Amino acid sequence: MISVEEAIQFVKSNSKPILKETIKPIEKAGGYVLYKDVYSPINMPPFRQSAMDGYAICLHEGLKYKLIGEIKAGDANQPILKHGEAVRIFTGAPVPDSANAIMMQEKVQSDGSSITIEHQVSLGLNIRPSGEQVKQGDIALKKGSKLTPAAIGYLISLGITKVSVYKKPNIAIVTTGNELIEVGEALTYGKIYESNSKMLLSALYSLKFYDITVHKVEDDYIKTVEKLNSVINENDLVLITGGISVGDYDFVGKALNELKVDELFYKVKQKPGKPLFFGKKDNTLVFALPGNPAAALSCFYVYVYIALQNMMNRKTLELPRVNANSISNFKKKGDRPQFLKAIHNEGKVEVLEGQNSSMLQTFAISNALVFISEEINTIEPNDSVNTILLPI
Repeated sequence: MISVEEAIQFVKSNSKPILKETIKPIEKAGGYVLYKDVYSPINMPPFRQSAMDGYAICLHEGLKYKLIGEIKAGDANQPILKHGEAVRIFTGAPVPDSANAIMMQEKVQSDGSSITIEHQVSLGLNIRPSGEQVKQGDIALKKGSKLTPAAIGYLISLGITKVSVYKKPNIAIVTTGNELIEVGEALTYGKIYESNSKMLLSALYSLKFYDITVHKVEDDYIKTVEKLNSVINENDLVLITGGISVGDYDFVGKALNELKVDELFYKVKQKPGKPLFFGKKDNTLVFALPGNPAAALSCFYVYVYIALQNMMNRKTLELPRVNANSISNFKKKGDRPQFLKAIHNEGKVEVLEGQNSSMLQTFAISNALVFISEEINTIEPNDSVNTILLPI
């Protein structure tokens, strides 16, 4: 059995960036990282564009201008303005080549056939020049840029339909247990609804990992070996829930051994999540998480999260940690370090009731985990505690 700190270092040192290229439609590329520079196929904006509602004018020495027309966003007409002439114009509309300034409507008096501006204006006022954001052929976004919602919108505005990105891991979730049934089935005596796969799927989706398959295997040794062999060969990361302990019907550990998965560690001195397995076969990482839901999710955030960030070549691997002032009392049982479900708010943290590893009710309202090291036995109000902020 190893320490939490040792387990974290094992995960960091044995999870590597995938660094493979894949092509994604732009609308499905959110959260990915660019594999190559993206060059703009057009000027943006593609034409001289009005920055506001007002009047496009062809400057002359006076303050009064003859009104000769109107241009709305989307119009293609290009009226030719003479000195002292103006057109009504709206935000985003194309500015005629013969106009050299736009006066905002709040600073203009109009009688319907002419306008009077408050003062003389400078050339180019309130006109967005063609290519102001980016010019055709220039780099629009550099390799290594994360595709945020704003980045997706920006690239679509340039007419880009697909992008080259770093491949995200293919992930398999495997649940074990004869007692598990699907939601919607009749809940007969001795059965429980299987929630771990949906819980982990939701956690992965929230982190923008989508190439995921979910599998269920009965408590049968041969079937466990066959299923794990299949998913390990087909995926970059395998998450197994349940079956990793030492019961008569816990076959996961034996199956991983038969499949020659290299055991990097098994069992961590922590609560919850002591029976955690981390291993590797070729380039596939394998986590066998505890079957208890709260323990499985705690291990996901503390360990699997690091592996995922490393596989995506991210610089920050761990979830953010802060020192927060406790507003709760808590007394630890035993000497194992512990991850406690908690609510963090503006530098203060409340350790919640219901810390049992099988219970999700408390986890459902948590936004943090308080980590109590081996040396700490109690938490009292105003104690500064190590707090992990969850990505929720």
